[in-house]
Amino acid sequence: MSNPWEKIGLDDYERHMSLDTVWQLQALDGIMKEQFNAYPAKTAMIFGIAGGNGLGNVCAWDFEKIYGVDINREYLKAVEKRYPQLSGMLECIRADIVTEAEKLPTADMLIADLVVEYIGYEAFVRAVSKVSPRYVSCVIQVNGDEREWVSDSPYIHVFDILEEVHHSIDEKGLAAALGKAGYKEVLHDRVALPNGKTLVRADYVKE
Repeated sequence: MSNPWEKIGLDDYERHMSLDTVWQLQALDGIMKEQFNAYPAKTAMIFGIAGGNGLGNVCAWDFEKIYGVDINREYLKAVEKRYPQLSGMLECIRADIVTEAEKLPTADMLIADLVVEYIGYEAFVRAVSKVSPRYVSCVIQVNGDEREWVSDSPYIHVFDILEEVHHSIDEKGLAAALGKAGYKEVLHDRVALPNGKTLVRADYVKE
């Protein structure tokens, strides 16, 4: 059975995310720059790498290895084409994090931005346990007064199919789930978006 994320074109996704009224692609690029530089990690893994947003902040000598994980093969092809300067350091892995966590290697740091919403706490913690990172840095979306979890845009209906895999998550629930896995929260930050939504970054360290 295919995952809805395999049916969403990268152009539609990035055009939606980069709209002035959404501004998530730009905000995440800045957040990822901070994530990459936050901890003394030699290896990093990115869950839901999509088109590689954020990788422009990485130099070829920053890490020994970065693993980019996504379920959509076309996304991964785009990443490899866009960032040839990271060849040899960047390794793309096609995997369903929910059902194929066993494919994932270990890494010092795990970055999971706007991913937990689509796999749920249980699958996320199971994948974290397989990767066994010292550091976990997550970004989740808080919707505020808006009922819709997908921001309004000309592309909004492209994302209708995600309803079947979307999970309701919140800051306390994420902290509790990772706490049971032995991770302590060490950073909590918020970035306001133009449409009233908020990106919440929460970092955890293995106790």
